[in-house]
Amino acid sequence: MAKQAAYDASAIQALKGLEPVRRMPGMYTHTIHPLHIVQEAIDNAIDEALAGYGKQIRVTVRKDGSFEVEDEGRGIPVDIHPVEKIPAVEMAFTMLHAGGKFAKSGEGIYHISGGLHGVGVAVSNALSKRLEVTVYREGRRNSISFEGGELKEKLRGEKSAEPRRTGTVVRMWPDPKYFDSPNVPLGELEHLVRSKAYLLPGLTTILDIEGREEKRWKYERGMAQYFETMLAGRELAAPLFSGEKFYDEKAAAEFSEIEAGEGAAWAIGWVTEGETFADSHVNLIPTRSGGTHEAGFRSGVFDAVSAFMDARGLAPKGVKLIADDVWARACFTLSARIVRTQFHGQTKEKLTTRHAAKLLELCVKDAFDLWLSQHPEHSKRIVELAIEQAMNRLAKGKKVERKKSSGIATLPGKLVDCASGDVTRNELFLVEGDSAGGSAKEARDKESQAILPLRGKVLNTMSKDSRTVLANKELQAIATAIGVDPHGPDDNPDLSGLRYGKVVLMTDADVDGGHIQALLLTFFFMHCPKLVAAGHVYVAQPPLFKIEVPAQGKGKPARRVYALDDDELEDTLEQLKKEKVKPDSWEISRFKGLGEMSPEQLWETTMNPDTRRLVRMQFDPARLQAVRETFELLMDSGEAEGRRNWMREHWRTVEADI
Repeated sequence: MAKQAAYDASAIQALKGLEPVRRMPGMYTHTIHPLHIVQEAIDNAIDEALAGYGKQIRVTVRKDGSFEVEDEGRGIPVDIHPVEKIPAVEMAFTMLHAGGKFAKSGEGIYHISGGLHGVGVAVSNALSKRLEVTVYREGRRNSISFEGGELKEKLRGEKSAEPRRTGTVVRMWPDPKYFDSPNVPLGELEHLVRSKAYLLPGLTTILDIEGREEKRWKYERGMAQYFETMLAGRELAAPLFSGEKFYDEKAAAEFSEIEAGEGAAWAIGWVTEGETFADSHVNLIPTRSGGTHEAGFRSGVFDAVSAFMDARGLAPKGVKLIADDVWARACFTLSARIVRTQFHGQTKEKLTTRHAAKLLELCVKDAFDLWLSQHPEHSKRIVELAIEQAMNRLAKGKKVERKKSSGIATLPGKLVDCASGDVTRNELFLVEGDSAGGSAKEARDKESQAILPLRGKVLNTMSKDSRTVLANKELQAIATAIGVDPHGPDDNPDLSGLRYGKVVLMTDADVDGGHIQALLLTFFFMHCPKLVAAGHVYVAQPPLFKIEVPAQGKGKPARRVYALDDDELEDTLEQLKKEKVKPDSWEISRFKGLGEMSPEQLWETTMNPDTRRLVRMQFDPARLQAVRETFELLMDSGEAEGRRNWMREHWRTVEADI
């Protein structure tokens, strides 16, 4: 047996520069293919256009495997940084968390931008074999290059042959060793480049793939013109509803959370047949997984349709319309602008900024209320489509009888079931303990949300077979409630008995809750993989902090704000200071567990579909073996030594409660 190294100060590593990115690329970007590191450069170019600098952006795909992004912005600064004593452009590409978008709103160069963390193009550089930057500004042409993330050729400047030209050109050669596939999906890249043009009317975007005909887009009428392209001749059931609303300083002052410049532009239409499409963006960044802005938009549109139906008595007896009925045949594109953006992960595919839901609902509801009243005949057609979807949903629910038992097993006695027969709507919350279960029972929507309290920590099923799993009472109760028997990756389980469209793990935000969550995720990955692959398993994200803010004169009553973690708490307090709330006048509470929340608080923060944050458990089938190896490393009882080594290597990113 090899001699174990001494665990002393010398065992603690501090990764420098871009080494953390090269060691753990999956923490900073997608590793399926290099599209996201190219997108980082595109997003920087778009931020310049969004700020009013430049009318054209060109993206070139070269035959040598490189990608080039060229803008007409101000050009990345090239002067020497007063603290770091190196050119600012070198900082941007070689230092994590170095950028021009950290300043608090109103104080910085960018008021609204997609960039947030200052790691974007530094990640692009870290994961490229070579990266070259050319900056045009102040009549000079400046160039700098990197290899493997490290400086290769220092910044050089010369008099530009085009003295009036400004902007930045970034050319990168992604390193294939960091990605499952070295090829960027050109269809996705084209959609990305084209979307920037319709989101920013008047901007020209160009995609030049060497060996193919150049493509360029410019949408003077923005989203409406884009809709015509996407529909490809199909007719809408009612005229397109498009509009925009952005808050100026006077209007924003009425709402404590909303800042000047925030708002949205949108276009929505309903089709009677064929495929639908949905594109949402925040600060021109595509949010493929939606988020709080999309939830608020959907809620505002649904509320307006419901109010129109109630006012005219259009709802048939016995039919309760839900949001999915209204949205089933809807196509939409949405572009939100948010000052204080928060995303789930560096790839920015899902917005989690809490106030965005309220912002978008305010933006769209009144506007759509007015549109519906001004177009009564067309509005009735939209309502008819929604009612048709509701009738189909109810008919389907009647045909598929909800099973109250699985084989000879009866439903668990602790299960508090829901009333709806629509599996696609129904949700099962697996709750830690009877205390949280009691609050959840009161907070839930009895129509579609069921609660199953769990007792203590469930069995670690990493190395267990299905027979052992079913012998455990807690896991047997979970399987019976869900209606799907434990199975392996090569089995073909019967999912027709599935009783809930979403299975949500809802545990405390402490170390014990994290452990229970890890044990449950292991159970689902190892013994219900087809349930995970179908996208039915989610993890709730309850807030850790509650901030009670006192009243502030007329028009600003006392309010309660929640923060997911320490970073969000810090951002929230900075925002309160900006709103001129008296320092230390607020009261901060840390939730020890879900049981401490009142039913109203639990509903508002963790269970309400319009305001909660859920993370879906999912994995790429192509990386299934790698995922399994990670589970084994972290959860297998025989991998204690491997876990110790892993923690030594990744100590900076491991959170431990000691």
